Amino acid sequence: MYDQLNAIWLSGAVTSAPVYDHTVLGEAFYRMEVSASRLSGVLDTLPVTVSERLLPEHELTEGEPVSVRGQIRSYNKRGQDGSHLIVTVFARELEMMGEGSADINEAEITGRILRPVVYRMTPFQREIADLLVAVGRRYDKSDFVPCIAWGRNARFAGGLMPGDTVTIRGRMQSREYQKTLPDGESVQRVAYELSCSSLELTDA
Repeated sequence: MYDQLNAIWLSGAVTSAPVYDHTVLGEAFYRMEVSASRLSGVLDTLPVTVSERLLPEHELTEGEPVSVRGQIRSYNKRGQDGSHLIVTVFARELEMMGEGSADINEAEITGRILRPVVYRMTPFQREIADLLVAVGRRYDKSDFVPCIAWGRNARFAGGLMPGDTVTIRGRMQSREYQKTLPDGESVQRVAYELSCSSLELTDA
């Protein structure tokens, strides 16, 4: 399996300082959160996985502006209420930014549609489509990226089939929702998804 297009550029404020997460082949990785503001003023707070080798010498603290370039990665994590798809921004570059730097949240992926697209109309007559896109990575790995399309992009997505290869550009967003557990308890969760600004069918 070759690497398919998978790139994200996130510039914003640290909202959760790095904490140790895991070690792979002697390299320690940390988990942090970075928030970027939309034009509407709404904040998207995204998890970032970063190697100790990329962290600055000083300890990162909440509120510091940073720029992260990397990929959208995912893995399955099993919990008491089943398996969850964990989505994170995997940093390949991390740079400290100056105060007042503009927030940036730009992503682009190419991958194949993994399951039937869910197209629906909201009560306010807004068209929405949910897609799960598998982005190939070397060593026979794939990252599964939840995507959401609106309007004409949603209408176009509704005609796509599993196995179709698409290129999507947009921004990663965070969205809170309520999940009801098997015992009837309701808990608040956060979904991370790529909100499509453009969507096109691509040659495999």
